[in-house]
Amino acid sequence: MSRPLVIAVDGPAAAGKGTLAKALASRLSLPYLDTGLLYRAVARRMIDAGFDPAGDASAQAEALEQEDLRRADLRVPEIDRGASLVASQPAVREALLERQRVFAAQTGAVVDGRDIGTVVFPDADVKFFITASPRARALRRHRQLHGDAAIAEAELDAAIAEIIARDSRDSSRDTAPLVQAADALLIETDELSAEQVLEKAHEEIRRRITRI
Repeated sequence: MSRPLVIAVDGPAAAGKGTLAKALASRLSLPYLDTGLLYRAVARRMIDAGFDPAGDASAQAEALEQEDLRRADLRVPEIDRGASLVASQPAVREALLERQRVFAAQTGAVVDGRDIGTVVFPDADVKFFITASPRARALRRHRQLHGDAAIAEAELDAAIAEIIARDSRDSSRDTAPLVQAADALLIETDELSAEQVLEKAHEEIRRRITRI
């Protein structure tokens, strides 16, 4: 009996990895796990408790419950920064590591994050690294939060600067940095629609996996 299929989707914020991962999970009839949501929920717990997310967040990570992941206020700017800060803490990552692995152990999964193909599931069947320019990602994040509302150039510049700063924090941290796995397929999404990215990824999965 073959082991459950695990697809790893990594990449920086707002590059389109979540959109791809959810679409792949639907097409492959697999569960989907957004690991970034775990760190966002930990940051939310820290802030709600009156703590700086840069402080020791291991206790909040260990106390994380399913209800924390269902909150509607996890994708706001203060949590963008807070999630990056708590994710840089080795104790937090260790507290959440087994939760991520157990999720996919029985049925397989499509899992997205920043260290899925390098740390969480280094033996994943197929790995993708999704990226885009900081400008494209800033515009996407604005659309996620504000729909089709126009964005001022100064606001866009600030959003780009924050994305670049987060990339630097995520890629330079000592524990589980954001990095492309050596065996991951790089997909740059600036000029691709979500459907084109999905088709490109699905074709790669079909090429590598004979059982689907």
